[in-house]
Amino acid sequence: MLVARYAGGPPDALRVALSGDDPSGVARTLRYTGYVSRAAAALLESYRAAIAEAERLGRDAEERRARLRAIAEESRGKRASLVAERREKRRVFDRVGREVRAGRKEIRVLRADEARLARLIEGIGRVIYGRVEKVPEADDKRQPFSTLRGKLRLPVAGELTGRFGAPRGASGIEAKGVFIRAREGEPVRAVAPGRVVYADWMRGFGNLLIVDHGEAYLSIYANNESLLKQVGDAVGAGEAVATTGASGGNEESGLYFELRHLGKAFDPLRWVKLK
Repeated sequence: MLVARYAGGPPDALRVALSGDDPSGVARTLRYTGYVSRAAAALLESYRAAIAEAERLGRDAEERRARLRAIAEESRGKRASLVAERREKRRVFDRVGREVRAGRKEIRVLRADEARLARLIEGIGRVIYGRVEKVPEADDKRQPFSTLRGKLRLPVAGELTGRFGAPRGASGIEAKGVFIRAREGEPVRAVAPGRVVYADWMRGFGNLLIVDHGEAYLSIYANNESLLKQVGDAVGAGEAVATTGASGGNEESGLYFELRHLGKAFDPLRWVKLK
């Protein structure tokens, strides 16, 4: 019946009427043909639905593949960013480690330099301060140093860039004196009459000169370019004893200046007229 249907094409009423076939058979054939046509239409409809579903699933799969590609690309980007960030952190850690090690070394060096100066002053004290003079010697017409508080002048004219007690660089160690920035070669003058008890180079302080003013008071002049006095020389107030420089390892030229009593440093600015 199917072969006849597709071979002859769809039946029409005129051809069926003129065919001479039994009308009841024809009706039966037409009914069966209707069944087959409806079944074919339903099958085609299911095919169309399956094709549409397949196309939808294909689109979904492509979208998922696109999302997966995007996620993979994003993951690669994040991984590259994490790797770069990890490398940058390692570089920062390495740099900080080097700075910490350099800072520790600087602290050790500064402490060693200060300890060396302290030992020197202690040695000077043992030599010249077996007894502490409360009054000047009979042949010494100098005014006692203890009476000069607030009357001294700074040993060199310049800019005060480092104060007593302020941290020295990144080490955090407190300065025992002041630093006066000045041009190289400027005269460094004694703050009061006295006698030179040390004049030599010392690591961390460069060309160093120490003047004894009596009553266990010392004035210390460091970082000098040159020393103009020798040990044992008597100096007067305002007399040039050295010239400014950068022999102590400072980046700037100038004078590092301390005042000490019984070996202990105190703030020079409380004893000078800054004007």
